[in-house]
Amino acid sequence: MATCKLLPYVCPKWAQQLHHVPKYQIKLANPGTPIHKWSLPGVPSKFEVSIKRDDMTGSTLSGNKVRKLEFLMADAVARKCGHVITCGGVQSNHCRATAVAARQLHLHPHLLLRTDTQDPAEIGVEGNLFLDRLCSAEIYVVPKKCPYETELKPRMEKLANILKEKTGEDVYLVPVGGSNSVGLFGYITVFEEMISQGLFDQFDDVVFACGSGGTAAGLAISNHLTGSHIKCHAIIVCDDKAYFTDHINQTLCDVGLDTVHCQDILDIIEGHKGRGYGLSTEDELEFIMKVSQQTGIMLDPVYSGKAARGLVEELCNNPDRFQGNRILFIHTGGVFGMYDGRLNSVVKAETKGLVRKWPTLNSFPD
Repeated sequence: MATCKLLPYVCPKWAQQLHHVPKYQIKLANPGTPIHKWSLPGVPSKFEVSIKRDDMTGSTLSGNKVRKLEFLMADAVARKCGHVITCGGVQSNHCRATAVAARQLHLHPHLLLRTDTQDPAEIGVEGNLFLDRLCSAEIYVVPKKCPYETELKPRMEKLANILKEKTGEDVYLVPVGGSNSVGLFGYITVFEEMISQGLFDQFDDVVFACGSGGTAAGLAISNHLTGSHIKCHAIIVCDDKAYFTDHINQTLCDVGLDTVHCQDILDIIEGHKGRGYGLSTEDELEFIMKVSQQTGIMLDPVYSGKAARGLVEELCNNPDRFQGNRILFIHTGGVFGMYDGRLNSVVKAETKGLVRKWPTLNSFPD
């Protein structure tokens, strides 16, 4: 067990009043991800958009999920667990990151993946699944529409009991997206990092994708506790505003901020999930292609692609919801989701004329 990797967690002074402050942290991410200007296509000229590259937190551990896992996995190691169980969609970035982190820490990963596929033999090896399987994670296929509280969580608890009886080892359960009062401190740490990068002086609004609520809760709570005048906007890519309002209000109560309400510290933006969670429209995929062509920033189709497109639409159609014109978009990662095949036809069509034959040195490419 990799207990030597446990480090005492030093909580920012402004967050020390919170309940359930973690004792330990494990360094998994590459912190200090850069912030730079971003010429996002379609943004009205009066706005200036920058991007924080939290897609650069690592390689196979890239994205926002690793920030939460620094605290969740530290808790698992401190409890001397031998197994980690979590859940998500079949292309879940969180499940992939959990599997990779678990293997790095000599823990055995178990993933409950939601999918319409009935036959486990038909589960592929594309995108995040490739890394899940490369890590030899135990994968349990569950129906796509399984709710977390009534279907996934009970399954995780049942599996934990089975593993405990079978192996004698303790089992650590990580909620969907790593979004609980432990994982929350991942983005409290990020907020402190952004303060050191000039957040308060250089920006008016912060915008990010919201898929499970943990990143949104961490950023909004941090913004509130520091007395910041930044406005936080969460563009949801699944469920609805009521779901995330309830989830974040519960998180606020869990950490002792029961007099604070989600609606007072966070702008939850609906209307940009398209066909639904993990599903893409042609327009969304073409937008991702356009952003890649024009800016060199790769957006995934599940989270950052929908959020960035939603940001452009809100800046064009609802500019008054932003309190200023200096916008910071947090890229929460998800690059491996680009490799699940859905972008292939768009990329081929857009780049068909850029692939040429050059048969001999003396000839010119056809």
